[in-house]
Amino acid sequence: MCGMVGVRDAFYSKTKRFCSVSCSRSYSSNSKKASILARLQVTGKPPTKKAKVLQKQPLVAKLAAYAQYQATLQNQAKTKSVAVSMEGFSWGNYINSNSFIAAPVTCFKHAPMGTCWGDISENVRVEVPNTDCSLPTKVFWIAGIVKLAGYNALLRYEGFENDSGLDFWCNICGSDIHPVGWCAASGKPLVPPRTIQHKYTNWKAFLVKRLTGAKTLPPDFSQKVSESMQYPFKPCMRVEVVDKRHLCRTRVAVVESVIGGRLRLVYEESEDRTDDFWCHMHSPLIHHIGWSRSIGHRFKRSDITKKQDGHFDTPPHLFAKVKEVDQSGEWFKEGMKLEAIDPLNLSTICVATIRKVLADGFLMIGIDGSEAADGSDWFCYHATSPSIFPVGFCEINMIELTPPRGYTKLPFKWFDYLRETGSIAAPVKLFNKDVPNHGFRVGMKLEAVDLMEPRLICVATVTRIIHRLLRIHFDGWEEEYDQWVDCESPDLYPVGWCQLTGYQLQPPASQSSRESQSGSSKQKKKAKSQQYKGHKKKRKMPFGKKPVSLSSLPMTGGVRRSFSGGEELTPPPYRTLPAQTAPEAFPPPRTSREFNPSLKTVTTLQLKEELIDGEDYNFLQGASDQESNGSANFYIKQEP
Repeated sequence: MCGMVGVRDAFYSKTKRFCSVSCSRSYSSNSKKASILARLQVTGKPPTKKAKVLQKQPLVAKLAAYAQYQATLQNQAKTKSVAVSMEGFSWGNYINSNSFIAAPVTCFKHAPMGTCWGDISENVRVEVPNTDCSLPTKVFWIAGIVKLAGYNALLRYEGFENDSGLDFWCNICGSDIHPVGWCAASGKPLVPPRTIQHKYTNWKAFLVKRLTGAKTLPPDFSQKVSESMQYPFKPCMRVEVVDKRHLCRTRVAVVESVIGGRLRLVYEESEDRTDDFWCHMHSPLIHHIGWSRSIGHRFKRSDITKKQDGHFDTPPHLFAKVKEVDQSGEWFKEGMKLEAIDPLNLSTICVATIRKVLADGFLMIGIDGSEAADGSDWFCYHATSPSIFPVGFCEINMIELTPPRGYTKLPFKWFDYLRETGSIAAPVKLFNKDVPNHGFRVGMKLEAVDLMEPRLICVATVTRIIHRLLRIHFDGWEEEYDQWVDCESPDLYPVGWCQLTGYQLQPPASQSSRESQSGSSKQKKKAKSQQYKGHKKKRKMPFGKKPVSLSSLPMTGGVRRSFSGGEELTPPPYRTLPAQTAPEAFPPPRTSREFNPSLKTVTTLQLKEELIDGEDYNFLQGASDQESNGSANFYIKQEP
């Protein structure tokens, strides 16, 4: 009643409305007077019942409330320090302090500007706000790119030469970055930084000399950024998506939101709209309505027989296209053996079996030794999927192959296993052997989705490259959390993508938080058999967030496995997006053939455009030594 703020248990009365006894008595007195006046006005008689006197809480209760109050303050302080560490993470400082190299934007064709990045590189000049200025209005100055890390650029103001004292990082796709000549066209002032304003007497002559022949951004760069961040998927669109609790089937879900091309899908039967699933709009896990029936895939019928108002089916042409295959000749058959990335333990490649052949080249795969009796943990891969491999792939490329659970004849030998099980290996020629010139190198930094917690995007590193297969390591975490990902996966993003789209980036885990939260899991790991690594343990977030755990339901004859689906299924908090780059739902972005970004040569501050064709990627058979840590011959060993 008086505006005092505190913990509930430290307040008085049954309703906990008063901070002290005197406050409650004061309110009681005023309330009593008001009620007497009201009674006199209505009946002309005073009230007969005596007002209740509020009793003070016992001393023990007050001490307990005070102790809880102190604990709350300590928790708030811890939360605040954690929040500071998250918000305080800077890609620029992280890269500078460790001399890291980031993967170039051209490696990510699905990301904004991925197909039209052009020749943006070091020494490109741009016009940026001048932060070293005492003027009350916003002024600009010219800066050059010293280092490029994804979307982020380390800039140095013109005139500082080799002095890095005022170097700063910024997102090159941000709204405050402009090509040289923008200030002149917009009537904005160019003012030299205060630190060096007395260094030259004729700044105009200095700029003419420095910028003659230099490169800058194309004048429509910001427009291209905006166009590349327009997405065809819109809220209320209906799709079919994998059931995260039963991998063998799909369910209907509705697009709840679109962030940078990533979709938050809410399963249609979720009444409180918390049963959700995150994926990119080009993910192979989502399909148009009717896809499951068309290929013979299992599908969970919704209890909702009628579309909700405003919901509509997503047009089929918006989904990622799969390569057409010819199933009339030699083709995959049920019971054939192969090697596959376990979708529930993405750090492992396992012995697997084709359990069912569907239409249009789709296959149902099961992991040997850990399948449920009813096949509820089979998962669907296309025949051209880069996540399935012929027998012997791991041995050729020196990757550890995870044998079936319970298999005792170690080390595992395919020849013996095929003979014991009476099986045959899937023909090598049926697998996808195309290797694009992806441009990734070992040690490159990027932002990657934790596919076991698909709502999280983390700081990550490429630690190994096998042809088109990348080993992604999440910085600050043990290698057991690594994931095998295809080089063209829509779940990989350039450095600075989260900042550009407004998505929350998970910084590297600190050593103390890792040890405190994973101590118990380490003890459990010691008891594990070396024959089977078990289900992937969920990443424990060091920021006070409860991770979403895999649901394991006991079944007759096996174990049911699922994607994450625990308690915390709400989307991560997002920062407010700039107006220019807000990821709204629009028609599909134009292709690189429609706009090829080209840097422009600056001559005496006048920009002369020199169109440079966008970089094309050729798909090759095999891979060079620079593109692969394995053999240059992709699949040379024949199956036993």
